Amino acid sequence: YCLILLDLMLPEKTGEDIVKELRRVKETPIIVLSAKSEIYNRVELLQLGVDDYITKPFDIDEVLLRIQAVLRRTSRQETEDITFHELVIKTDSKRIFVNGEELVCTATEYAILELLMKNPSRIFSKRTLYELVMGEDYLQEDNTMNVHISNLRRKITKHTDKKYIETVYGMGYRLVK
Repeated sequence: YCLILLDLMLPEKTGEDIVKELRRVKETPIIVLSAKSEIYNRVELLQLGVDDYITKPFDIDEVLLRIQAVLRRTSRQETEDITFHELVIKTDSKRIFVNGEELVCTATEYAILELLMKNPSRIFSKRTLYELVMGEDYLQEDNTMNVHISNLRRKITKHTDKKYIETVYGMGYRLVK
């Protein structure tokens, strides 16, 4: 997603919990819309990493202008390349290069590698990878992530001898430092 517009009062989870979960792995801009107008609510959410906080009632024109401002700010950041040793992701064109040679991959493989490269020391479980990359709940044990990781490894090793994606037994995957 380009931006998340989030109400704090949700039926199953609090907005604060959603912000915490998102900020652990993503930098997607978040604007909170809330009836909670107390300063401590706004301060808490801004400290958790939201990009803006708008209290209800609000003017729709102001909300649209704030969305434009946040997107303008973040779109400049998204054009930066992500580099990890010989791996380079050109975020503006969604292309991956290994030792200067383009790596042809699927959108899912791209999303996995981008997530790993943005969080190089973090271990991602299969469940977490699946939910973040596929955008849906991980309901049962399957080999989807194993296959994508295997394909990525195979494609990367065509361009380099280094093994970049490591399996951490019983935990998940991470980039090798």
